[in-house]
Amino acid sequence: MLRSTFLVFIAGWMVRFLIDKPPAGQLGLPKVSDSMLDNFQQAFDMLKAGHLDMAYVFIWDAHYLVLSLLGGLLVALLFGVVSEQLGRRRMRRNFLPPVRKKESGPEKSDVTDPVTSGKD
Repeated sequence: MLRSTFLVFIAGWMVRFLIDKPPAGQLGLPKVSDSMLDNFQQAFDMLKAGHLDMAYVFIWDAHYLVLSLLGGLLVALLFGVVSEQLGRRRMRRNFLPPVRKKESGPEKSDVTDPVTSGKD
């Protein structure tokens, strides 16, 4: 989980720096509150207004540690689920015999037994 948290932290800052932002004085971001709930509410209000990039910059600057931990936890969880599913698939492929297709020969009922049919 620590590695995932670090990767989310680095990716989050990279996205923040890649966003094309106006100069700092023109950002017009609301003041960061002491309440995390208020900050997230302001970020969702910006999202509703259609300012995805500014909402991201606002919430990342305010709570990058919490978001990194939550994102790292989510990435680690998803990685564990996917790797477990792939491991199970690999184990089934290695330990179970391959499924053979049914041969397309004559059916059992179509084959006549020379003893029962009366022909020698």
